[in-house]
Amino acid sequence: MRAALGVLALSLCMVPLLRAGIRRLCSMAAPPCAPGTLSAAFVTCPNESVAKDIARALVEKHLAACVNIVPQVTSIYEWKGKIEEDGEVLLMIKTRSSRIPALTDFVRSVHPYEVAEVIALPIQQGNAPYLQWVGETVPE
Repeated sequence: MRAALGVLALSLCMVPLLRAGIRRLCSMAAPPCAPGTLSAAFVTCPNESVAKDIARALVEKHLAACVNIVPQVTSIYEWKGKIEEDGEVLLMIKTRSSRIPALTDFVRSVHPYEVAEVIALPIQQGNAPYLQWVGETVPE
């Protein structure tokens, strides 16, 4: 019984030390991005060549931290009164939400489609170090 009480007393003494250590670790960690300050944007392209050109330019211009190119998506849509079906390439773009207007303007200026698809969704949560990297890579 005495041994158990000794362990309990030792454990209780360790609680403040553990709390202090956890606080220190948390203060050293990078602050997470607030939900919605980053976005994932999506752009469809007619082929891989156009997709790579746009993706590379977005990263070079610091409008995106990363662009994934997803080949061979099939898009079915209505255009000028007809149902169309086309093979396309999808860009998945990670950026700051505040940069979406500039990103959209750039895509519209270089995209071969009459109406380029540019849609964005706010990122609510994810891997904190990755989100921090996106925020650090794309300036305000």
